[in-house]
Amino acid sequence: MASWPTSADVESAASQIAGVAHRTPVATSRLVDDRAGAHLFFKCENLQRSGAFKFRGAYNALSRLSPSEAKRGVVTFSSGNHAQAIALAGQVLDIPRVIVMPSDAPSVKRVATEGYGGEVVLYDRDREDREEIGRRLARERGLTLIPPYDHPHIIAGQGTAARELFEDVGPLDFLFMPCGGGGLLSGSAIAARAMSPGCKVIGVEPAAGDDANRSFRSKQLQTVHNPTTVADGARTPSLGTLTFPLVLEYVSDMAAVDDSTLLRTMFYLWERLKLVVEPTGALGAAAALEGAQPILGKRVGVILSGGNVDLTQVSQWLAM
Repeated sequence: MASWPTSADVESAASQIAGVAHRTPVATSRLVDDRAGAHLFFKCENLQRSGAFKFRGAYNALSRLSPSEAKRGVVTFSSGNHAQAIALAGQVLDIPRVIVMPSDAPSVKRVATEGYGGEVVLYDRDREDREEIGRRLARERGLTLIPPYDHPHIIAGQGTAARELFEDVGPLDFLFMPCGGGGLLSGSAIAARAMSPGCKVIGVEPAAGDDANRSFRSKQLQTVHNPTTVADGARTPSLGTLTFPLVLEYVSDMAAVDDSTLLRTMFYLWERLKLVVEPTGALGAAAALEGAQPILGKRVGVILSGGNVDLTQVSQWLAM
């Protein structure tokens, strides 16, 4: 098994991606602060290259391949944001990339992945196992498998988002962010332990896909099968063999929000911050603003993880 990434790995990743990944801005709002009774700092990873924090880990991982590995190419599996990130990072680095995507992935994410030059292989998420397809393609074509979250370079790369936030705003009392497979959460929690030791790191899932919440509380890895939720980026089956122990070690608590609360928060961010955030990207904000933790009077970081919205879904979301 790969060794755990450390704060030194997050520092190394920050150097590796410097000048390639965007150093995304931090947004604040007096109106939002008044509503929350706290001082909130929003790390805008919806403005990252490829529209999500995933570019950080993807570039960090791909840029560390050996010349022979880079020439043969990589394969990954993703419902969207990691797919786009690998496709774009591979385009920047001139590395062939094959992306296994569910046939029901948001079309905006599939089109973007293909637009970045990725070869998309579709599968039926109800009947097929994406990880097995990825392993098979890796064997058949000699590709290097780069999973979406359970990889030390991916985790370290994602942790650079929180690292930048602490650099820009200083110590925080809380840090909220989405949790799917746990790459962003574990990487950010590693950064928080090093840079703001008193910060409580909170991972947030959709209520329909609360496997990480259950895993965190039971200390046993729990799974979920294709949960029905608007937070498509958090429909992962479970935490990974690396991210699960990292979450147990570094994360303070977990929370879950239902879809109606999530969408209400997402539209609030659109209206008040003028930021287009996708449903998954609003998970951390939803938990912070809806009282998942007592944040009154505190300094609170929120990672807005992505902004790849399927606009064809908006009218349906407004009706929910």
